[in-house]
Amino acid sequence: MENNRAAQNENTIKQLSQSSEQPPPMGELVEEKTFDEISELKSQLEDLKEKHLRLYAEFENYKKKAQRDREDLIMYSNESLIQDLLPVIDTLEMALTHASDISKDSGQSLIKGIENTLREFRRVLEKVGLKTIEAAGKPFDPVYHHAMSQVETEELEDNVVVEEFRKGYMLYNKILRPSYVSVSKKIVNKQNQG
Repeated sequence: MENNRAAQNENTIKQLSQSSEQPPPMGELVEEKTFDEISELKSQLEDLKEKHLRLYAEFENYKKKAQRDREDLIMYSNESLIQDLLPVIDTLEMALTHASDISKDSGQSLIKGIENTLREFRRVLEKVGLKTIEAAGKPFDPVYHHAMSQVETEELEDNVVVEEFRKGYMLYNKILRPSYVSVSKKIVNKQNQG
């Protein structure tokens, strides 16, 4: 059997040596195959680097968004409580407005007490981010003001807040409630037109 194999090997060698086509030298095959493999591996490495950079950028964006969401949650966590407290401020302000009807002697201590309570109440709410929207005398802005009526006047330009019916409030940069206001409408003097 070993003789048979040896004979077959010799025949294969003779056939190869007699053949006109010479196989390429072994070093060239290895170099070409290695070059193709290296090119393929470089291409795969570049793809993986690109995927890694994209994933890293997405993760950084996610971290920033999560941080902003957390800050917003902390900042606006008291919003519903403050919304519920705004009518209390309104009531205290109305009490002060109507306190002038009470006789001077008996009402002074009541007025002082309400003023002190309101001032302290506002101070506490300002600590958690509540701000009053300034309206009277300012240009009308539908983002901050809700027009309840229009007043014709010669003294003011168009769209200036004349009177504030109910104060508006903001929590940091978010509008909790717009100011309810009366807005001016300039009367055109007919003598100047003629």
